[in-house]
Amino acid sequence: MFIAMNRFQVKKGAETAFETVWATRESYLGSMSGFVEFHLLKGPEAEDHTLYSSHTTWVDKAAFEAWTRSEEFRRAHARADNRTGESLYLGHPKFEGFEVIQSERKAAAA
Repeated sequence: MFIAMNRFQVKKGAETAFETVWATRESYLGSMSGFVEFHLLKGPEAEDHTLYSSHTTWVDKAAFEAWTRSEEFRRAHARADNRTGESLYLGHPKFEGFEVIQSERKAAAA
């Protein structure tokens, strides 16, 4: 399995706009071979931003890389911006990719 994460430092006061961008986007992930799941995470608040992370799980790194080269990826990211024109972020998102080497799951997961 492979986990792909992007961390976003969202400017204070722009959290609702950021969440709306994600809630109203067309992701195309469900049509991709090897896609497992997606999560948008809201993290701690700092003085000037709130930390968010997008988190996708793939069957393997090759499936994730195929997504990044796909037409679906280009379409999803072409409309993944803020319509007000002002940046919602402090800096660029930070990508982190992880190969899963160990997992544990409760038998009757919630």
